[in-house]
Amino acid sequence: MTTPPTLPATMRAWQYNTTSNGLEQNLQLNTVPLLQPEPNQHLVKVAYAAINPVDYKPAEIGFISRFLISKPATPGLDIAGKIVVPATGSGLQAGDLVFGCTGQSIFAGGSLREYALVSNSKSIVLAPEGMSLKDVSTVGVAGVTALQSLKPFVKAGDRVVVNGGSGGVGIYAIQIAKALGCSVTATCSSANVDLCLSLGADHVVDYRKQDVVEALQKSGPYDHVVDNVGADWSLYWRAPLYTTARAQYAFVGASPSFGLVGNVLRASLPSFLGGGQRKLNIITSVSLEKDLIQVADYMQAGQVKVVHDSEYSFEHVREAIQKQKTGRARGKIVIEVDGGP
Repeated sequence: MTTPPTLPATMRAWQYNTTSNGLEQNLQLNTVPLLQPEPNQHLVKVAYAAINPVDYKPAEIGFISRFLISKPATPGLDIAGKIVVPATGSGLQAGDLVFGCTGQSIFAGGSLREYALVSNSKSIVLAPEGMSLKDVSTVGVAGVTALQSLKPFVKAGDRVVVNGGSGGVGIYAIQIAKALGCSVTATCSSANVDLCLSLGADHVVDYRKQDVVEALQKSGPYDHVVDNVGADWSLYWRAPLYTTARAQYAFVGASPSFGLVGNVLRASLPSFLGGGQRKLNIITSVSLEKDLIQVADYMQAGQVKVVHDSEYSFEHVREAIQKQKTGRARGKIVIEVDGGP
């Protein structure tokens, strides 16, 4: 019989009660009682946690923060670590190294603490042998989002646009599109052109030097668009200029806003009433076992590599979030919580 692990009575956790003036301004590193899992929950000792825009954008919206997030709250979804108490009836065991998402609230997932709860057994999987926990900690949100924005919509030979190719999702999207047999044109700033090319992009549009739509119109037509930026809706409304009639538009990146809602509602109208001429798909990533495994398989096969923008210690989570909020991260920002297996 396996001896149950000896667990501490307390743990450290980043927590907030308000997001006034920005989430990072309100985070406090507190010592709190160790989490007690329900029978259907895993307790995971966190080795690494990756930062994503979803960790702060919804929390900084007043009505979401006030009514949909229980306080004190701990942000963070991406996780890699070791199971210390497995869920009842799970195939995962104490001591297994795992990665994925916490599977709790999408607004305050709770990965930025020394021990985390995983409520959904399908949102974490075994870490592949030979792969670092640091690398796989970045897959749960960004890798799975990239896969879900591409795989249902494309086939080998298709031509794909990845808007925002150097960000957390973009680095995965370029590589996964290539793994799916597609030709890829990525957009990015001048500083990131070489990065996108190194990830496999066939062509790169530098939005600082060219009008993106005009450049795509010259090099198109394209069969699918993945928009990881969401800052310029003209890219969607002008899509008929540079896409095929069957093309679809996967919308990934944007802060919740009235402008977002208005454009989505307008896009749903018939085209003769001013609606969209290309189907708009809002990608709200759900971390699923099969998708986590698929991305990890691409990584093991050498078809997808992780690009780490930076790594922060657990004590410097505030600085990591500040860096994420600049929008200038080249790849993934990772927090080393424990680091060891």
